[in-house]
Amino acid sequence: MTTYSFDAYVTAALFDRTGQALFALGDGTVRLQDGTAIEAHPGAGVLCAASHPSGAGIVTGGDDGRLAWTLPSGAKVLAEAPGRWIEAVAASAASGLIAFSAGKTARIVSANDPAFERAFEHETSVLGLAFDPKGLRVAVAAYGGVWNWYARIAQQKPQTLKWAGIHNDVLFSPDGKFLITALQDAQLHAWRLSDGKDMRMGGYPAKVKSMAFLSDGALLATSGAHGAVIWPFTGPSGPMGREAAEVAFDELSLVERLAGAGQTLVGGRADGRLFALALGSSRTVPLKQDKGAPITALALSADGRRYAWGDEDGAAGVSDVPSLA
Repeated sequence: MTTYSFDAYVTAALFDRTGQALFALGDGTVRLQDGTAIEAHPGAGVLCAASHPSGAGIVTGGDDGRLAWTLPSGAKVLAEAPGRWIEAVAASAASGLIAFSAGKTARIVSANDPAFERAFEHETSVLGLAFDPKGLRVAVAAYGGVWNWYARIAQQKPQTLKWAGIHNDVLFSPDGKFLITALQDAQLHAWRLSDGKDMRMGGYPAKVKSMAFLSDGALLATSGAHGAVIWPFTGPSGPMGREAAEVAFDELSLVERLAGAGQTLVGGRADGRLFALALGSSRTVPLKQDKGAPITALALSADGRRYAWGDEDGAAGVSDVPSLA
């Protein structure tokens, strides 16, 4: 394992299209896998990150109100929201669109057309963003539910999916049929978009900070428990009326972050340990057994062969996933 000591909170870890790892940090820098530091937000901190729609580099939002695109050659400002913190960002490779939060506004820009921009207003602060699989709609999580907008249409009424509580994060299922949110009060909520039928997905001992679809969208893995919680998403009703399973259970520490690709799942715990498993196997493989600060960032390459992680104190690493057979 290649390890790093960045001396700053690791906000996000991602892999670009070449398979290289990138780390976005609370000191405003983006660190490349070779250790190079690039100032994406000088004098500010990175609050959120996503892969650029092109697959090259990383898009970050900061407490300086800037949306930046960082490549090995340097950082470029894509948009600005003076006086606002950009706390949520999402990007779509399918449409080339990027969504970011600016207070109560969800703004959309295009990686392919610098002149394109849309702005969708809400009654409360935007907390989470997600594009549907085709990149045509953007879901906005906020207090009271989700607002689902057509990303390119200026004047419209969004599909509103209401549920009491603070919705911090949002995710579409890979087939675009379901929308899932993570709430502040340690639960999930799911909607079937065809008819708006909804389901509370509870039973968590802690707030869900991470969600990842696996097995071609048949399963949803989440953090927020002493193991990875696995929800079934097969069939027309998805998880509705069905129970979740829990894998990689460890009573000593909660799972904080998850990442998945294909049949492979990696997880990071609140005590700094990392694990991996293959779906359908009862065997959990330790990736990092040394305890440390809580894992705050975790990524798995698209082919499921490499993982990258970072923690609250700035420790990070990149390594190959061992055989899970």
